[in-house]
Amino acid sequence: MLLSQITTAADVLVVAGDITDYGTAEEARSFAKELAASVRIPVVAVLGNHDFESGAEREIHQILVDQGVCVLDGDTCEVQGVGFAGVKGFAGGFGRRALGPWGEPIIKQFVHEAVNEALKLESALARLRTDKKIVVLHYAPIEATVEGEPREIYPYLGCSRLEEPLGRYSVTAVLHGHAHNGALEGRTSTDVPVYNVALPLMRKLTPQNPFLILDV
Repeated sequence: MLLSQITTAADVLVVAGDITDYGTAEEARSFAKELAASVRIPVVAVLGNHDFESGAEREIHQILVDQGVCVLDGDTCEVQGVGFAGVKGFAGGFGRRALGPWGEPIIKQFVHEAVNEALKLESALARLRTDKKIVVLHYAPIEATVEGEPREIYPYLGCSRLEEPLGRYSVTAVLHGHAHNGALEGRTSTDVPVYNVALPLMRKLTPQNPFLILDV
């Protein structure tokens, strides 16, 4: 029902991760069947942390690609003249409180993952040649769209390292998920609009139509 609503209301469906609950291939196949039955518009997606839970993320990725979904992981695609760049992103916190690569090797590895995701995003944006650029993430790039969550878990909901490439490449808008109790909208330090489209949040804000229509 939800996918059918979106198909009639939008030109592109963007899924900001957590396509599965437990990261199983069976869940991904079920979602792919729903797409095949209900969706007649292009689909762009990134994977979320739930999709990594069972170690089947590569299989999930392939199942979605086989269904015609453009799954972004440092990649780009163009739909009707609009460019899309995306990565899952990672955690680490925001601003001066973001975790730094100092101390134990495991901390440095954690921070390296966040830096690597930001670099993949920057590389993807550099390849886009469209005037309109949409960034798709799972983790939040700014603090504003996680406000409403317990402050203690902010560092696990996103990382400001993801924000750094956005202003340099004239991004039109950013879509992310993950923060189920966050805020719908915020802006980067360079005034790029960021939207939290996590499904639990959408269901709270607009239960009859739990999705965001973004006019670009």
